[in-house]
Amino acid sequence: MTKPILWLLCLLFALTACKSKSDSRSTMESAFAKAPQTQQGSYDLGDIQRSGELIIATLSGPDTYYDYHGMPMGEQYALAEDFANTEGLRVRVEVATDTLRLLHLLETGQADLVALPVSQKLLQSHHLQPAGFHTQRQQAWAVKKNSEALAHALDEWYQPDILTKVQKSVTERVRMVHHVTRRAQAVYLSRSRGIISIYDHLFKQAAATTGWDWRLIAAQAYQESAFDPNARSWAGAQGLMQLMPRTAADLGIPAHEVNNPERNVAGAAQFIRKLTTGFADIRDRRERIKFVLAAYNGGVGHVRDAMALARRYGKDPQRWDQVAPYILALQHPAYYRDPVVKYGYMIGAETEGYVRSILQRYQGYGGDVMLAHQPTSLPATNEAPSAPSSISPAGRGKTAPRKNKYSSGLRMMSPDDPEFNQMHP
Repeated sequence: MTKPILWLLCLLFALTACKSKSDSRSTMESAFAKAPQTQQGSYDLGDIQRSGELIIATLSGPDTYYDYHGMPMGEQYALAEDFANTEGLRVRVEVATDTLRLLHLLETGQADLVALPVSQKLLQSHHLQPAGFHTQRQQAWAVKKNSEALAHALDEWYQPDILTKVQKSVTERVRMVHHVTRRAQAVYLSRSRGIISIYDHLFKQAAATTGWDWRLIAAQAYQESAFDPNARSWAGAQGLMQLMPRTAADLGIPAHEVNNPERNVAGAAQFIRKLTTGFADIRDRRERIKFVLAAYNGGVGHVRDAMALARRYGKDPQRWDQVAPYILALQHPAYYRDPVVKYGYMIGAETEGYVRSILQRYQGYGGDVMLAHQPTSLPATNEAPSAPSSISPAGRGKTAPRKNKYSSGLRMMSPDDPEFNQMHP
């Protein structure tokens, strides 16, 4: 009689323990369970606010969105950013190649907003609703039909004065985009003595890292900063070699040391070496240098896009003189919206001019004539690309040279100065 009772008590204890363990596991699982998902297709402003991120879909272009040295540019982006700021949101951009792809990104939930004026007829055919920014041509931004709160917030935000304010801001951004705060440091160039600047020893150290002629690095430094170690661009680039904050951080240079000439030039040398490795497929060393210079200024992605375009149109993608026209062409929709292009619009004239100016200055320093960049022929298009623009040397005009510990008692000259040519015929 005792044994059955004992067995019964053991069984009851086991069942109680299992239930307790199950309840404990259920409580633990519920504590770490994902928050309930909203009904499919009903992702609205409240959900966006909880995520902290507004995802916009737009096209690449000078008036829509493009990346300039890590700085987002374009009127449509600026408008979306203004709205996002009113809601305490950051902006993420999804770039499409055409309008139908834009609408697809919205319809499939990959974007919250189409930040591009789309015709009312097209919106209706895709069962989307207009919201926020609109034009007098019956075009507007788009959100999903059931994103009522987002649509309402956009309509409340957008007023005619918003467009005026943002356009003024964008105009100022474009005006400042090439601006570098720099003053020409007093550096004496002497071809007979082989002296280019007081930083020549740093350029020679960088040459050991890059495998380049130190005079080429000097020519690049002059193009970047006119040898002013305190130079700073509107986009945030700093120092002799104008390192961007993100690049400097990736190279292990603390923010407070970016303007240190030794750290700045050494960091740039590391960056050049990394870019050189990335273009190892360019077999000719002289050609590779031109591609690396272009990537230093315009970014690897844009240079690769131009190479892809050159290949598409039957040109040699390993020759700079055949790729440079497509760097320029990336300023025009017929090219930057080509399916082979991944990074969209760029200010190609700046990058083409950057490479050309450095190589011309390098030649003036007595460098390799074979590296000199010849004028390029433009690809055939019904939209003529803008003429290349070179970056004029800094330190000219009304601003007097600034004396500091790096340049006291010296005066800067360059191969572009008439006096230099008179002294060194």
